Amino acid sequence: MTKKKVAILYGGRSVEHGVSINSARNIFEFIDKDKFEPVLIGISQKGGWYLNFEISKEIEAGEALSFLLDPANPCFKTSAGFEFSVDIVFPILHGTDGEDGSIQGFLKAFSLPMVGTGVLGSSLSMSKLVAKQKLAQAGLPVSEFLFCYYSNRNEYPFAKVNEKLGLPFMVKSANLGSSVGVSKVKSETDFLLAVEEAFRYDDCVLFEKFIEGREIECAILGNDPPKASLPGEIIVSNKYDFYTFDAKYVDGDAVSIDVPAKITSPESELIRDISVKSYQALACEDFARVDLFLTSKGDVFVNEINTIPGFTNSSMFPMMWKERGISFTDLITTLIELATERYSKLNRIQTTFDSSLKF
Repeated sequence: MTKKKVAILYGGRSVEHGVSINSARNIFEFIDKDKFEPVLIGISQKGGWYLNFEISKEIEAGEALSFLLDPANPCFKTSAGFEFSVDIVFPILHGTDGEDGSIQGFLKAFSLPMVGTGVLGSSLSMSKLVAKQKLAQAGLPVSEFLFCYYSNRNEYPFAKVNEKLGLPFMVKSANLGSSVGVSKVKSETDFLLAVEEAFRYDDCVLFEKFIEGREIECAILGNDPPKASLPGEIIVSNKYDFYTFDAKYVDGDAVSIDVPAKITSPESELIRDISVKSYQALACEDFARVDLFLTSKGDVFVNEINTIPGFTNSSMFPMMWKERGISFTDLITTLIELATERYSKLNRIQTTFDSSLKF
């Protein structure tokens, strides 16, 4: 059997560059090499593409790549002149330029099959603002929020936001992940620093009512129909005000994880139902992780959706499916198969139209 060539695309021009490398390293380690031939393509923090033979932070040590703009035969070319094609691309690019529809649009333009959510769902989900607006329109529970852009930031002073949301509240860069550009505000001094920090990374900032609740995550897999794992819970150490970047990736003692979460059966079913509906409302495909809050009163709020969730050793997405009996290797295989099936179905769509138009 001919092995399917799978390009593992990682790195990228993002504040989550390092997280992407760690995720890609695990995918490369656990991909079924009897079925697939992994091809490692790293994107440097400067945006250059490189063919690599191992996954490390030294992406630029690989061979520089260019891309031949031929939709009938899209292929890569190394600086030494070697040309190669792949059967499918597995983007594991977290955040800016990787999870926001940019890479997805590039691959779609050249009819390259790709694992994961496409242009529409990626762009909708990446914007915390648009995602909250769409979820609210779909009747799904989200926290109260305000937003502003850099150009009109003076119209949203501390007093105005505080009056609407109350203390404490959250300040977030609207288009980032991994808790970068996120702060918890307890005072006007906090507010000024938080807004300055958030605008470092984005032109749009979101102000959200703080939800006192448990950090719940739910993994979604599939398309017709999508399926939800049992929810898991992130229990954050009291030394952190919220689930920060350091708590997620740096401090090994910052969190403990319950998979599945110790919640009631009705709470679990409610979370799973809301997670699937959120996934569908934001046009997600193949897989995603839904992050939610569960309050002491049993209320559930959707926090955000990650269309390329982490695959690091501490990542919840593979953990939640492992609890359901799906190993890391089988999970990767399932994702590639889902994407291949979805792409085959799309081939039925015609892109030409016969008419009497003269041109």
